[in-house]
Amino acid sequence: MNEPIEFLYPSKWLTKASTGERVVSELRMQILSGRIESGTILSENKLAADFSVSRSPIREALKVLSAENIIRQERMGAVVIGLSEKEIEEIYDVRILIETFIYQRLVRSDITDLVKELNKILEMMKVSIKYNDADEFSLQDLQFHETIIRAANHSYILMIWNNLKPVMEGLILLSMRKRFKENQHDFERIFTNHALYIEAIEKKDKALMIQSLHQNFDDVQGRVEDMWKSQEILAEGGGIK
Repeated sequence: MNEPIEFLYPSKWLTKASTGERVVSELRMQILSGRIESGTILSENKLAADFSVSRSPIREALKVLSAENIIRQERMGAVVIGLSEKEIEEIYDVRILIETFIYQRLVRSDITDLVKELNKILEMMKVSIKYNDADEFSLQDLQFHETIIRAANHSYILMIWNNLKPVMEGLILLSMRKRFKENQHDFERIFTNHALYIEAIEKKDKALMIQSLHQNFDDVQGRVEDMWKSQEILAEGGGIK
């Protein structure tokens, strides 16, 4: 990082963030994007100078990234580990598991208000596509799925989601930016897939939900059914109330 930092994390997402939160969000994005490569040694003093902050928020950021297994902390800094393709795949595995579990709970719930809220978010996603705003689309996409997760009212699932969200957020943002540049027409498909999600929840239709999972997660065709079956086994055994 000899050159001035080209910030990747959307500043409008950080209006209420502390200095430490701002630093960790940006460092995470720099690492996930490959701007800071695996094996890079991060110096507290150098990072403090790069971000024009004291060493305190740098230490705070490095602790968070270490807990996410993105870096390995050293005496006066850290070494970048990054995420392997396998680890990224595992992150999406956990996300699919969460969403299949949540759907199993929603079929037993009143989802009227949830459907209304999801349709509102879907309209915001449409506006983002119209104005070619990848960052806003990413924010609404995250909000869409988090709204579904929160509707299940399961504190420990929400805890897992909150731990997963920061890295997932970075991966989604980088992916959406790339798609907007390379294939903006693909967002009509993504929009349609989210509409299918809402239809599956509203109708409480298992087949539609599995179809929507297939269409919303790339390259998971062999795992969706396995994960769905695992949730059904839990339900039959009394694991889902």
